[in-house]
Amino acid sequence: MKKVTYRNQFSKVLGVNLLVCLLFSANLFSQDEGASAGDAAKGKSLFNQNCAACHALNKRMTGPALANVEESIEEEGLDREWIYAWVKNSPSVIASGDAYANKLYNEYNKAAMTPFPTLSNEDIDNILAYTAAPPPAPVKAVAPVGGGENASSDNGFSNELILGALVLVFAMLVMLLFMVNKTLRRIAEANGVVVEKEASEVRTPIWKAFVQNQFLVLVTTLILILCGAYFVYGYMMQVGVDQGYAPVQPIHYSHKIHAGDNKIECKYCHSSARVSKTSGIPSLNVCMNCHKSISEYVGNPEGPSQDDLANGRTNEFYTGEIKKLYKAVGWDESTQSYTGDSKPVEWVRVHNLPDFAYFNHSQHVSVAGVECQTCHGPVEEMEIMEQYSPLTMGWCINCHRETNVKVEGNEYYEKIHAELSKKYGVENLTAAQMGGLECGKCHY
Repeated sequence: MKKVTYRNQFSKVLGVNLLVCLLFSANLFSQDEGASAGDAAKGKSLFNQNCAACHALNKRMTGPALANVEESIEEEGLDREWIYAWVKNSPSVIASGDAYANKLYNEYNKAAMTPFPTLSNEDIDNILAYTAAPPPAPVKAVAPVGGGENASSDNGFSNELILGALVLVFAMLVMLLFMVNKTLRRIAEANGVVVEKEASEVRTPIWKAFVQNQFLVLVTTLILILCGAYFVYGYMMQVGVDQGYAPVQPIHYSHKIHAGDNKIECKYCHSSARVSKTSGIPSLNVCMNCHKSISEYVGNPEGPSQDDLANGRTNEFYTGEIKKLYKAVGWDESTQSYTGDSKPVEWVRVHNLPDFAYFNHSQHVSVAGVECQTCHGPVEEMEIMEQYSPLTMGWCINCHRETNVKVEGNEYYEKIHAELSKKYGVENLTAAQMGGLECGKCHY
């Protein structure tokens, strides 16, 4: 009996220990599995920082598409350790003679992937988790509760109802007054009351009396001549003034997105403004510096604004404009190369000075340090580019009278600044005091 008791106790202890070991090993396995699975949310951030310049998930770019890339690697008989080595130092993997590495190297024009030695295995696991995650479901727009179009339509309906009721009440009052008047007339006629109409006096017509008064004719004629001259002068002064002109371009370009949201400097695209008379229209290869890798517009994660939706400017709209750019330059997305079949874009000019007026961008931008927004307005807020300033002679003269010339550190202005400052008795000189109002400065 004692042996049986010891045997039962031993078996119980052994069973408990076995259960604890199984739970512990299961916990370790789940931890290892979770570690290898990675965090897709962190992987998305790492992908955008390190990979998005050359890779997309579902489209070939400078490098291959990376959606479910680990499955593709496993089909080649390779494992995650190979991916770690490739991401951290792809040139060494190629130099080792690895068959698949050399296949990728030759397939993509012998452009080796940039090494990322600072990425840890955990970072790469997170990126792989992001590439393996299913695409997010499209976000549906939710109609605002108690507002939006329904609320506005209800308000419009109620206003129309109130207006209709008021019109009906007014019509009933008119009919009532008409009936009262008619009834009173009948009562008066029944009582023998006759209402006699006063004989109208013979008067001279107003137009005839006006013509006969020579003083009134003279004054009226002078007033008409002066008013006509005023309106003719106002009309003639607007000839060639295109303030507010915002033409539709063959490819929609949003300064708000580029200069506003993405903080691209004006002179990155309009580089000739630093050294040339004109700011120039950027060539399409400047656009392709970025748009080789940016083929789709992602936009605001919260979705397009109400103004954009009202004007049809959705993410698909902007992506379609990028496709127009690809067609113009002859860019093949599938091969990531130029086809040679390019077409010029017929941009519509927005700012256009008369031929007899001279304006030099470099003199204002580089020498005077004038900000672009001074003449062109808040370009970073413009969805459609428009002419912000009138660009008239009077507008330019006022600017020259009010703007001080920046002469600090400019040897060209040292002597003339000293002499003119003594002449005018001022410390700072305006452009007008330095000859900015001379006719030959702008007209030749």
